Amino acid sequence: GATTDDLRAYLEDSARRGIQYIVALRGDPPPGEADFRPVPGGLAYGNELVALVRREFPDFGIIVGGYPETHPEALDPDSDLKFLKQKVDAGADVVVTQLFYDNDVFFRFRDRCAKAGITVPIVPGVLPIVRREQIKPDNTLFGARVPDTLVDRMHHYTDDDEGQFAAGVYFAARQVEQLVEGGVPGVHFYVLNKSRAASHICRALALGA
Repeated sequence: GATTDDLRAYLEDSARRGIQYIVALRGDPPPGEADFRPVPGGLAYGNELVALVRREFPDFGIIVGGYPETHPEALDPDSDLKFLKQKVDAGADVVVTQLFYDNDVFFRFRDRCAKAGITVPIVPGVLPIVRREQIKPDNTLFGARVPDTLVDRMHHYTDDDEGQFAAGVYFAARQVEQLVEGGVPGVHFYVLNKSRAASHICRALALGA
C-alpha cells in the first residue's frame, strides 16, 4: 500500500536510525484479495523496490526473498527463478529463502540459482514446527511440503504439547545441522515472535559442536 514517496520517506528514516540492511519484499495482497495491485504511485514488483534502494540509498545492504518450492504466484519454477535473478541483477546482496522442510529441495534450488548466474549468498529460511495445528490438512505450511515423518511424529504427541515442541525442535536442529554441513553461509530462523524453539536449536547445535 506504499507509494514511492512513502518508501523514500521510510528509507530516509531508516538511514537516519542507522539501519544497515533492507529486506526488500513486494508484499502480500491485502487481506481478502487474491491479486496484488500497486497503489497509484506505487511499485508493482520486488525488483523495482530493489532498484529504488540501490539507486537512491546505495549504502544499504539489500536482502530479497527466494522460493525453493516456487512462489505461489509464479507460472513455473523457471519463470520464478528468472524473477529472482532480476532482483539480484537490480542490486540485491543476499537471498533469504522461504521456509522448507526437505533440504534436498533447498540444495537443488541453490544449484539452479548457480546455473542461472545468481552468485550472491543464499541463506536458507527455517521455521520450526512446534505445534501439530501449524500443519495444514494437505501436509503443508505456507506452501512448503512437510515430510510425513514429521507429520507422523506430531500426531504421535497429539495430547502432549511439550512432546510436539520437542519433536519439532529435534527435526529442525537436524535440518539446520545438515544445511551447515552442506556449506550454507548462515541460517535465518522464522520465529513468528516466539524465539523459544530457535533458542533450543542453537543450544543443541552448540552442544553438538
